[in-house]
Amino acid sequence: MKNKYPLLVAIIVLLSALKVSAQNGFSDLIRSGPADANRLVNAYAEPLFKGFGVGMNSGWNNTAKAKKLLHFDLRITATGAMVPTSDKAFNVTQIGLSNHIGPKDATQVMSPTIGGTDHSGPAMNIYDDNGQKVDEFNLPSGKLPIIPSPQIQLTIGLVKNTDLTIRGIPKISFGSDAGSVSMIGFGLKHDIMPDIVGKKVDKVIPFSLALAVGYSRLNTTIPLTVNPDEGAQPENGQQSTDFSNQHIEAHFSSFMFQAIISKQLLFFTPFLAVGYNTASTNAAAIGNYPVTTGGNLAGETYTTFVNPISIKETTVNGFRADLGFQLNLAIFRVYASYSAAQYQSFNVGIGFGY
Repeated sequence: MKNKYPLLVAIIVLLSALKVSAQNGFSDLIRSGPADANRLVNAYAEPLFKGFGVGMNSGWNNTAKAKKLLHFDLRITATGAMVPTSDKAFNVTQIGLSNHIGPKDATQVMSPTIGGTDHSGPAMNIYDDNGQKVDEFNLPSGKLPIIPSPQIQLTIGLVKNTDLTIRGIPKISFGSDAGSVSMIGFGLKHDIMPDIVGKKVDKVIPFSLALAVGYSRLNTTIPLTVNPDEGAQPENGQQSTDFSNQHIEAHFSSFMFQAIISKQLLFFTPFLAVGYNTASTNAAAIGNYPVTTGGNLAGETYTTFVNPISIKETTVNGFRADLGFQLNLAIFRVYASYSAAQYQSFNVGIGFGY
């Protein structure tokens, strides 16, 4: 049976994958301490950050033709960004880790990213200041060979051959165990051919040409549970800490500029777009987290770190090309496109309009 709620399914798949990755992957990485945890999380999650950036810049437009005044369409689409082979694994010895952590087996140094294969990475030893081993863990397996991102948007025709697009997902909470997601975005498209040719453009020029910009921001919160190892005690007589406030907060921002050319052939409109896009990630592990730092005759000890992970970086910055089409079936619309950017991606969706 065909699913009637593609956006909701895309969001659920996205959050479920992020939840599993965060709990079973990021939780272990935090055990290595703040500095090394930042390097490991960044290396592991890099395909997620890039895939989101590419996906959020997709699906804005499927035609260069501007709508008439107050004409509109409402669409729901989803993008899948494909993780290339080069980003499916990373070398743990080449990301700047300190001497407090290293591979248990010096010959096992390649670990899957979040977009890699579904098997655990190499075992990593954690050492104290004296070089004594105090803990070990396996780096996480891959989870998402294709990075999904949903879009829902309303486009309305303004004056002077210009369209306004508003993207949004109201904050959707999936409960305290699953997290939440929301998105907002704005775009403008201007059909420049009428400015050049005049009102008879449709009779003189056999195609439409437009310039477009778009900005969007996706926010998500994912709960975590990272507790001290059984029997471990706070280091140096520190007081026990509340670890119930742990979660990941992530914000993904994207910007796109493109030139679009299209030609309407009855109900079928193919298009080609070229442009430039950027995307940035701001992600942090919020809360108190225990990190094993040593052991004594009484047993293992740990130190509590507050907000140990903070990643801020530009993950997408370069040219992109989009090729696709739009089908107009009375008031119904079908959209599809392929994009070549930092990652290759596909965007598909449905909608209706006037």
